[in-house]
Amino acid sequence: MNKGDLILKLRGVSKQFGAVTALQDIELDVHAGEVVALVGDNGAGKSTLIKVLAGVHQPTAGSIEWCGQPVTLDSPGTALELGIATVFQDLALCENLDVVSNLFLGHEIDPWALDEVQMEVRAWTLLQELAARIPSVREPIASLSGGQRQTVAIARSLLLDPKIIMLDEPTAALGVAQTAEVLNLIERVRDRGHGVILISHNMEDVRAVADRIVVLRLGQNNGVFTAETSHQELVAAITGAAENSVSKRMARKQEEANA
Repeated sequence: MNKGDLILKLRGVSKQFGAVTALQDIELDVHAGEVVALVGDNGAGKSTLIKVLAGVHQPTAGSIEWCGQPVTLDSPGTALELGIATVFQDLALCENLDVVSNLFLGHEIDPWALDEVQMEVRAWTLLQELAARIPSVREPIASLSGGQRQTVAIARSLLLDPKIIMLDEPTAALGVAQTAEVLNLIERVRDRGHGVILISHNMEDVRAVADRIVVLRLGQNNGVFTAETSHQELVAAITGAAENSVSKRMARKQEEANA
């Protein structure tokens, strides 16, 4: 797959939980070699959409295309086999194991006769390609910083060679240096040709790495923006301030017309 090729296409995707509409007519495109940031307030529908793409929830309506073909993401296994990897905020790392053991946990090379040397070489090669600041693949997870742990979680998802990686708040609770480390890693993942869906509340982080910024509000699309979009414009789209401003201007015009 070449950079710029369309991998994922959502049209009219909706999700209802009983009488509650969590998503309504969502549209989303993700191309190879781009970072798409998904932003919005709490309750905007970000988590629901990610779980739909991860195969946890099935949409109530709409279509999903993968590399030009219609697909049904009926389970997390199906999504993973298709090429959608998800790194959730809790990372799901085992602190009592070292880096290489976490990378291959559940996906060991020849699980009946573990090839430790081969796994070490592959782990170290991948981490070097990502310019990861990990002192050793035998370093215990418990001794790593937050940024290093995020790196291990992302590297683990790359071992399965996905086409798209979804990152849920990867810089949350990280310091400045660790945040910069993770953002650099996201750029390297993009440069490898993967599509990246980044979920974040931090607008500065989003604008630093995103090629496109998709805003969700109240379960619906509320604009697609670029990294050059101002912080104020993004906040207005996220909070609905732009809609309120338009409504107020229309109301004023109506009052003037009636005067």
